[in-house]
Amino acid sequence: MDWSFQAAEELIAALRAGVVTSVELTDEAITRIERDDEAINAICVPDFDRARAAAHRADQARARGEDRPLLGIPVTVKESYNIAGLPTTWGMPPHRNYMPYEDAVQVSRLKVAGAVLLGKTNVPLGLQDIQSFNEIHGTTTNPWDRSRTPGGSSGGSAAALASGFGALSIGSDIAGSLRTPAHFCGIYAHKPTLGLVANRGMVPPSEPALPVDLDLAVVGPMARTARDLTLLLDVMAGPDPLTFGVAHRLALPPARHERLRDFRVLVLDEHPLIPTGAAVLAGVNRVADALVDGGARVARHSPLLPDLTEAATLYTQLLISGSVARFPTESHELLRTRAAALSADDQTLDAVRLRAMVLSHHDWIEANNRREVHRHSWRRLFAEFDAVVCPITPTPAFPHDHSPNPLERRIDIDGVEYPYFDQLVWAGLATMPGLPATAIPAGRSPEGLPVGVQLIGPMFEDRTPLWLAELLEQKNGGFQAPK
Repeated sequence: MDWSFQAAEELIAALRAGVVTSVELTDEAITRIERDDEAINAICVPDFDRARAAAHRADQARARGEDRPLLGIPVTVKESYNIAGLPTTWGMPPHRNYMPYEDAVQVSRLKVAGAVLLGKTNVPLGLQDIQSFNEIHGTTTNPWDRSRTPGGSSGGSAAALASGFGALSIGSDIAGSLRTPAHFCGIYAHKPTLGLVANRGMVPPSEPALPVDLDLAVVGPMARTARDLTLLLDVMAGPDPLTFGVAHRLALPPARHERLRDFRVLVLDEHPLIPTGAAVLAGVNRVADALVDGGARVARHSPLLPDLTEAATLYTQLLISGSVARFPTESHELLRTRAAALSADDQTLDAVRLRAMVLSHHDWIEANNRREVHRHSWRRLFAEFDAVVCPITPTPAFPHDHSPNPLERRIDIDGVEYPYFDQLVWAGLATMPGLPATAIPAGRSPEGLPVGVQLIGPMFEDRTPLWLAELLEQKNGGFQAPK
């Protein structure tokens, strides 16, 4: 039997029943990677010898009567996570030989849960792109169309899952880096509530792995089924044992409803700053139709929705100012001069990005205060609705674009070009206030490319969008493997 595209939940049942061993699953996954990954280039740092040894230990543990959540399940890990004994580069050539001495907290949790780590998946330079290519490890392609990107920055993980290279993966998200690759590759991903999942050890190379709570950034699960997302989130979730974990214990509330017909859902398909392409619009409508057909209460408008233009502006200010602080430029004064030359009337996202590169602490505090107003608006909205359905990006996967200055790139939306990074506004809708968002498959474009949407839920009620994803999966199906 070919186990490569089976859900982790099904593999666990087969392992428990003695139908298959972890060694067999691991060998099959490695064989598939060695056969198919030359064209996809998803697994940039294989760790097959240690994977086989871990699989053997998992089988021995099961023979002794042990059972853990992921015991014997082959998984992959985004390159940006520290794994002792493997390089962590973030695609940065000066750090190609950096070797961390201890595992990231999430890698440790995977190992404690019994997972078998096959290796690391590819990322863009510094995790700063919507694609996944770098000088060290090359370009990851989309399994559905190799002329197109699998997305970024967790594109290697999404491509690996779509190709059958392991049952689960873990990634990270600050600008849709979990959700966009899921959308482009036809899989599932979950961006947790900000602060729900400890991120220590998901850190740029050579920096100390300290328990720092980064603004906007989260780490989270990727899978081929919605149920597997919940399985992996339960392994990952919880505070860092070095900080909040000293005193806090996790107790996520259950999903708000059990039946699809009890959900109240707001569906959004238009953004004031960028159009929604026809293929993505069709995907949103397919999900909306499934909700209506299942008896859910669906609305297309609400006065409770926070202003989308201000939300995108705040997100851009917080994202760019934080990124520049972590990856400082060498031309700060030049940027300051260029920002000062902008017209006060220029409120395009290009202008917002430039101003954010030299944002003062005073202006950051003001933006953060406005974010709190938006968070409160979302609380009021989620008193009336249980979830929001909306796009992740305006288009399916786009062709590879390696032009050196991403600020000069353009994204084609039904024949009209827009600034490349403007497509992040939908991802930022959940990221800016720190809300959970689950990416789910929503069919395919006329060209056969996957299309996904995101289900945004109330803060720290991650089980609500995850369960809604499961109900939609039961109704409409989910992942399909590329032919």
